[in-house]
Amino acid sequence: MDDRLRSLWDFDDLAATERRLREQLARESTDEGRAEVLTQLARVRGLHGDFDAGEQLIEEAEGTASDSQIALARIDLERGRLRRSSGNAPAALPLFESAFARSLEAGHFFVAADAAHMAAIAAPDRAGVVAWTERGIDLAESHATARYWLGPLLNNLGWEYYESGDFEEALDAFQRALAAREADPGNRAGIELARYAVGKNLRALGCSAEAVPLLKQATAWAIESGTPDGWFHEELAEEYAAIGRDEDASEHARLALPLLLEADPSFAEDVERSARLRQLAGEQ
Repeated sequence: MDDRLRSLWDFDDLAATERRLREQLARESTDEGRAEVLTQLARVRGLHGDFDAGEQLIEEAEGTASDSQIALARIDLERGRLRRSSGNAPAALPLFESAFARSLEAGHFFVAADAAHMAAIAAPDRAGVVAWTERGIDLAESHATARYWLGPLLNNLGWEYYESGDFEEALDAFQRALAAREADPGNRAGIELARYAVGKNLRALGCSAEAVPLLKQATAWAIESGTPDGWFHEELAEEYAAIGRDEDASEHARLALPLLLEADPSFAEDVERSARLRQLAGEQ
């Protein structure tokens, strides 16, 4: 992974992340290096929803970045994230595009792939989403230092095709994402999420018998790791129902219901989805 600051991040523990970043800030020996770290602290503020404080840190970084292309790329990237997270995606896109160009110029392919991934998220239409995602995929396939992004980008591409009903294209992207994830065996969560996506797409293609083993693996891993997953159980229930294994479908629907009610605020509001799962569970 060609990002000297990425190892300081734990997205599940932002307080510890901020502490490590501030310790790194004190160790930086150049203004440009300090500017890079300040952008990461701005990202932490953005994840907390404190966009004004994030912008103040970005402005502080601008004052010390000089002409460092990687520092300027990070400034554009994190300012873009702040804009998008605060609801201004149109203002974010040009910043992501600039971050992509600057990081390429600096030869920092990890940040360039990140910028492409964010540009795809901020793109206003499907053509833009696919084009920017493909740029990121090409970069991740061409440069080992950006390889981390291959799984996330292919996953995003798969969901873009899936939501549009292009299930064959989606399956190809999801299967490639799974292969990319499996190349990093330490990231089991990513692997099992990729299995879930392949399995869900197989059901859309009428191939639930092929999907069941994938969902069984994902569900078993989540239970063994102490983090049972309602989405995994829900999908496995649907797969079993599709192949006529009604008792197994009912078991996993019953397991899914309390997990989804706790973890997914939208679940209780989705009348059709919740009714379907209760039907599978035998409650209706």
